[in-house]
Amino acid sequence: MYRSYNQGVNYLVVKSFVVFFLLVSCSSSRFATFESKLESSPLNRSFHSLVVFNIDKQKEVYNHLGDRYFTPASNTKIVTLYTGTKFLPQQVPTLKYISQNDTLYFEGTGDPSVLHPYFKDSTAIDLIEKHNTVLWHPYNASEDRYGPGWAWEDFDTYFSPEKSALPLYGNVVTLFNVPTFKASPVLFSDNVQIKETQFRREEFQNQFYLNPRITDTIEVPFIIDIDITQRLLQDILGKDVALVDEFPQGPKEILYGIPMDSIYKRMMHKSDNFLAEQILMLASSTLSDTLSTKTAINTMLDEHLSDLPHKPRWVDGSGLSRYNLFTPNSLVHILKKLHNEIPEERLFQLFPMWDATGTVDTWEHPSLQPFIFAKSGSFGNHYNLSGYIKTKSGSVFIFSFMNNHFRVPSHDIRTYIFETLKSIHEKY
Repeated sequence: MYRSYNQGVNYLVVKSFVVFFLLVSCSSSRFATFESKLESSPLNRSFHSLVVFNIDKQKEVYNHLGDRYFTPASNTKIVTLYTGTKFLPQQVPTLKYISQNDTLYFEGTGDPSVLHPYFKDSTAIDLIEKHNTVLWHPYNASEDRYGPGWAWEDFDTYFSPEKSALPLYGNVVTLFNVPTFKASPVLFSDNVQIKETQFRREEFQNQFYLNPRITDTIEVPFIIDIDITQRLLQDILGKDVALVDEFPQGPKEILYGIPMDSIYKRMMHKSDNFLAEQILMLASSTLSDTLSTKTAINTMLDEHLSDLPHKPRWVDGSGLSRYNLFTPNSLVHILKKLHNEIPEERLFQLFPMWDATGTVDTWEHPSLQPFIFAKSGSFGNHYNLSGYIKTKSGSVFIFSFMNNHFRVPSHDIRTYIFETLKSIHEKY
């Protein structure tokens, strides 16, 4: 049957619209459970966003409130990871120094691994020990001990050590009480009482308390100042360490330590706040002679993150601060950059898996291979998860799933996050 040109065009337009509608409907149905859940009480009184991006097709497949600002908590560590990969070499720059005959002038770079309870790296100490005269320049940081907006009552908790230019022992005292009492570093042994108290340390002095009923190893941050760091160095080296106001003339050399990937991985897998903060200070050591978190952040925002969909409020490396504000769209943008610039095998090793080795205590789906590679971020009434999904078809999707100001148990939020991401894994 003959049809006019206009009839043919109209037919094609209608057919294309129908195909488009079916595709959109199919995609939307995959998120119907998510949307109906959000509309139910009590979740409808809190804030939730999900953005999903198909890497293979370079196409956004879902976006619910992706342009709204959320408090990211430890999702901030994703941005810190990206900062490290842009500014830092493969090996951590552990010291800057000038060696003149048997005299060593040195300053810290913010390297967190020196004698750290986990890394136990002694690269910096080995170099310093080789010199008879040791001169330390401690005035190369413009940094407060805590980040903006950190909770003051966390001063005695393992996840809130002070920041410093020359960290030693992870800036924590490690206390043991079984089979006998022991403190590391030993310098603080006489400052520990076996006693039940509300806090594990006095707020403004290095006086520590160990509950006699505790059988586990605990870590308590110590207060840092120049005198404490100097005494720790002298105790480690068994020799005097003098202070100097400035370096001699001439270029500084850089001593390199352990692989940065080992620091990135522990930061991401253990959500280690101390490592995150020190990574930003390390990054600033490549930009200026003065260590500064603000320098690292401002340079990233001006250079490598100037194309973010929405400019964030970004104040620290760990996400401890409630001042931080990022949109899910911006986090997805950063995750795209990471995937474009880092080989997938390496990248997925740096991100925790949603299994018993990473994000959850117990993997309750033995028939499923873990398929989520993502960083969580949580504190009271907030739980976020951003990262990557491997689907059954072999595709890789980026997502940012942010949840703020809810009053239900976090377990409920985690459950509906997992069920939604599992649906994406199975249906794409």
